[in-house]
Amino acid sequence: MEESQDTRDLNGDERPPPRDFLRTLKYLGPGLIVSASIVGSGELIAATTLGARVGLAALWLIILSCVIKVVIQEELGRYSISSGETTFRALDKIPGPRWGTSWVIWCYMLMFVGVAIQQGGILGGVGQVFNLALPQLSVQTWTMIMAALLAVLLLWGGHYSRIEKTCIFMVVSFTFITIACVVLLYWTPYRISLQDMVEGFRFHLPTGGLAVAFAVFGITGVGATELIFYPYWCLEKGYARFVGPKAGSPDWLDRAHGWIRVMKIDTIVAMLVYTLATVAFYILGARVLYGMGKVPAGYEMVHTLSNMYTEILGPWASYLFLLGGFFVLYSTMFSATASNSRVFLDLLELLSLVKVRDEGQRWRWRCVIVVSLLLIYTVLHSLVGEPVLMIILGGIAQACMLPVIAFSTIYLRYKQLDPAIRPGLITDVLLWLCSTLMLAFALHFLASRLLNLF
Repeated sequence: MEESQDTRDLNGDERPPPRDFLRTLKYLGPGLIVSASIVGSGELIAATTLGARVGLAALWLIILSCVIKVVIQEELGRYSISSGETTFRALDKIPGPRWGTSWVIWCYMLMFVGVAIQQGGILGGVGQVFNLALPQLSVQTWTMIMAALLAVLLLWGGHYSRIEKTCIFMVVSFTFITIACVVLLYWTPYRISLQDMVEGFRFHLPTGGLAVAFAVFGITGVGATELIFYPYWCLEKGYARFVGPKAGSPDWLDRAHGWIRVMKIDTIVAMLVYTLATVAFYILGARVLYGMGKVPAGYEMVHTLSNMYTEILGPWASYLFLLGGFFVLYSTMFSATASNSRVFLDLLELLSLVKVRDEGQRWRWRCVIVVSLLLIYTVLHSLVGEPVLMIILGGIAQACMLPVIAFSTIYLRYKQLDPAIRPGLITDVLLWLCSTLMLAFALHFLASRLLNLF
């Protein structure tokens, strides 16, 4: 079994940060792992479903959703790199009610009920892909087979380097194909005019699609789960170990600033990747599916989504879509399940329910969590059986959690972060602005839902 690194041991591996861009590229990766978690549910399903319902009217929301959360991601990464603490260890310091751990962590666990439903929907989407290719087996049967295969892959290859390489391959392959399809729209009846683009930036929420829009805001770009995941992968990549134990020496400060700079480049590169993917998927949904009057739903979800390819490239492209759809959806399950195995084990340790003595024991506990999560996802899909609905519910849960994480990050920045590595004024302004916008959007959605009840 490949040796895993203890993310909390910061001694003995200090190293200077890379100074040039090419050497910096070698140390990127955590952002692309969380990108793999983003692309499947947020881009392929939620964004295209919103586009199929409202056309290009919400293009501004898609771009805003991808860009707005990066500053929160960077500040959580900054704190983790400088302190060597996981996200849950950091959030455990937020003041307020405690039941074994901080109320913020319990809010996250409440949100995870919706996320588990979302993951069940994604797993069901993988089952639909294989059912269309080999209909001799039912969707549910394929869902169970894919869950079992995913468990094997994670138990065999669930260490950082393998996860990083697998996620990068799966995400990049389908993203390039989808961007090519958007370019080819120009030579089809679905091509985009200047007036269409203007309509996409009128900054109004689409009528009849508010719930989907709110869900899309929650899971496109870095959602609440990815914000939690990201520092764990930064630690496994080694950023905090390279900085070394906290000290006030000039060498420590130089390493801290340097590796934080690497982390920020990692988030920006990842943002460019998932923003391009999200916009591409949304445009295909808004032009092709909206033009055809087809909205992904139920067991026809994958078949409906395949029209985005077949209408542009021809009937043969359905097989290309199935291959790409498998990559994107499976990469999401692969990345999210691997991430959650880290998060949940951290929670068990925080609650003193588990005491991990060595890396072998840590690996065994992660295996137990992986299998348990995949069983839960499979059961949830069999009970609900509506992948789009399941993903929308998960997106709404994440969007409600975003303001909690955002303002918790503000607290960490002012009360816990080493003053010597605090961000500048521009970052502070963006941090407050983004957090306020997340809160405003969540309150707007909740108020609209309450008004509909009366």
